[in-house]
Amino acid sequence: MSRNNVPRAPKLSEVERAKTASRGLRGRVAETLASDAPAFEHDDVQVLKFHGIYQQDDRDARRIRRLTGADKEHWFMVRCKIPGGELTADQYLALDRIAGRHGNASLRITTRQGLQLHCVLKDELKPAVASINRALVSTLAACGDVERNVMAPPAPYAGGAWAEARRLAAEIAAELCPRTRAYHQIWLDGERVETGDPPPADDEPFYGDGYLPRKLKTAVALPEDDSVDVHAQDIGLIAIPDGDGGAIHGVVLLAGGGLGMTHKKADTFARIGTSVGWVERRHAVAAVRAVAEVFRDHGNRSDRRHARLKYLIEEWGLDRFRRELASRIDFPLAPPVETGPLRHRDHLGLHDQGDGRWFYGVFVAEGRIADTPCRRTRTALRRIVQTLRPRVLLTPDQNLLLADLDAGGGEAVEQILAAYGVPLPSELSRVRRHGVACPALPTCGLALADAERAMDDVVAALEVELARHGLDAEEIAVRMTGCPNGCARPYTADIGIVGRSPGVYDLYVGGGLARGRLADLWDEQVPIDRIAESLSPLLAEWAGGRRGGEGLGDYFQRAHRGGSIRTLLTGDKSVPAARELATTVA
Repeated sequence: MSRNNVPRAPKLSEVERAKTASRGLRGRVAETLASDAPAFEHDDVQVLKFHGIYQQDDRDARRIRRLTGADKEHWFMVRCKIPGGELTADQYLALDRIAGRHGNASLRITTRQGLQLHCVLKDELKPAVASINRALVSTLAACGDVERNVMAPPAPYAGGAWAEARRLAAEIAAELCPRTRAYHQIWLDGERVETGDPPPADDEPFYGDGYLPRKLKTAVALPEDDSVDVHAQDIGLIAIPDGDGGAIHGVVLLAGGGLGMTHKKADTFARIGTSVGWVERRHAVAAVRAVAEVFRDHGNRSDRRHARLKYLIEEWGLDRFRRELASRIDFPLAPPVETGPLRHRDHLGLHDQGDGRWFYGVFVAEGRIADTPCRRTRTALRRIVQTLRPRVLLTPDQNLLLADLDAGGGEAVEQILAAYGVPLPSELSRVRRHGVACPALPTCGLALADAERAMDDVVAALEVELARHGLDAEEIAVRMTGCPNGCARPYTADIGIVGRSPGVYDLYVGGGLARGRLADLWDEQVPIDRIAESLSPLLAEWAGGRRGGEGLGDYFQRAHRGGSIRTLLTGDKSVPAARELATTVA
């Protein structure tokens, strides 16, 4: 308390101070870019994120460089913002060229339908970002404490709800895009390119100089296609088509989802979004803006671990949140309507678009578009796009769809994929088909363990174990992250594998595709070569005890719901389920 018995305002975090002192996201970024400095200082590292850039270093080389007295070897990740994941053929080919010229000759599809360049050197940053903008793609707000890339179901069906959902995503992205002139001044020498971002301004009419307390993630789903995992988002919109499946006449508004947490910190947790109300389509963008306003004005700015929208809703309760939201809008916020079960689609393989053309879903292992001696994915996709000129749509499962193909396009795609060693969807096991992993080591500064580099071996071991129990034909989602922040959405998967330390993971089970529920802790601190072994008792139980076509997550929830075996993600993880099940069986 102060001397006048008035509560002191909470002390702002260092990141908050950096934002407000950045002069509209300028900081000293331009000066450092022009200097011989090998890296950016702390405040500018935070500012760079708003421009779509993370400063990183080679985590594999850290120990050796430390022993030899050398400084870190810095490089940068550059992330493109692509609402709904939609690119033209020219844009895709331009980004492929940029990755070869300025990055490590690979592109990586993110779990939010963006594209990332990795291992960009400091001297290559400005030409890389300028080239991305010349391709009419932006990196502004791909990272940072703002609305991140807005997701939508990627399937390019002609007309109808899928196209409308992507339009809605683009509208939300434009509404909540930062307006600072700093981006164009630093990276484009003041030139403005028509990337879809709104015109820059002298101030930030929505964000102000503090922007948001933390990142805000928004996604649009359809009952027929929840590939975006809508319940895992800060703001989720379930778009309801009209009777003929065409135009969207309204959305169910969800708020407060989010999967980031910290190991062994009970006051951090994953959360599923809560239904807030029903909003007509014409008010959907304004509704998202209003939720963002509430978060902007009331989110935690002193402790970044608690600075997500989910913690505000947990603190306030839904009734208070609804009242605050209603006070900021001039349209009805009706009770949520029933959507029925949501459906997940991966869209792999050949599909009829409904307009005489076709689209083909290509599996991209761990989202990495790169060439290896055995699998030349980058070359195959470049040749396909150069030859067939499709639209390219990125999926939340880190795959891509090639749209607007003619009747023979699917066969041409498969011939090229096969020629370069890229597996066809028909050649994938069900568990590999739904695998998702984050980049983790050696690039991500938050990673505690491998994910992308380890996923292939983990899935191979699970394939053997599933076959042993007669489960190899079952659909199962496995998601792997190198830390508990949940970028690959492990806490909503059938099996979530979360990095704890190098080569060691916590295992979660009981989620499922489009189920809108959290997985539960199954086992902890499991060495990577024992992951399949740890899961084997549950797989055996599922094989013998399931009903009909019951999936792994559904079986786990039915068989163990309410029992002490089910340890929810609330920090009480003292008795993992695997250990308790083994004791019970014994």
